[in-house]
Amino acid sequence: MDLNINGARVQVDADPAMPLLWVLRDLLELTGTKFGCGVAACGACTVRVDGQAVRSCVTPAASVAGRNVQTIEGLGTPGKPHPLQAAWIAEQVPQCGYCQSGMLMAAAALLERKPKPTDADIDAAMTNICRCGTYQRVRAAIKRAAGAKA
Repeated sequence: MDLNINGARVQVDADPAMPLLWVLRDLLELTGTKFGCGVAACGACTVRVDGQAVRSCVTPAASVAGRNVQTIEGLGTPGKPHPLQAAWIAEQVPQCGYCQSGMLMAAAALLERKPKPTDADIDAAMTNICRCGTYQRVRAAIKRAAGAKA
């Protein structure tokens, strides 16, 4: 199966029904995307498919063939972090950090759709669960990144 992951075309030998999460983690060794619940409830596995936030734990790999998949590894670089990554650091968002890659990908999808989101927009888009309760810092970081140039 041919996939486009973080701007690179890759070929994987996987069952078409295999969840995208496991293709990313086990076959492509892109371990930034996390397994949390396996039922699309927590959001730890969120990636972007054609710009939209998608829960990869319930997304069959075959359904993303020919589409653009972006994982946390493709969001920014150490030398040039994405404005959200810089804002995450500035606002000291993570505590344990487990949910953060999914949070960042959901936030990136939000900012692509709504460059200047309101609190209501953020609340509606950010359905990821953070057991540490960093939601207020997530909101502050999203607003900070919305003011930055991408």
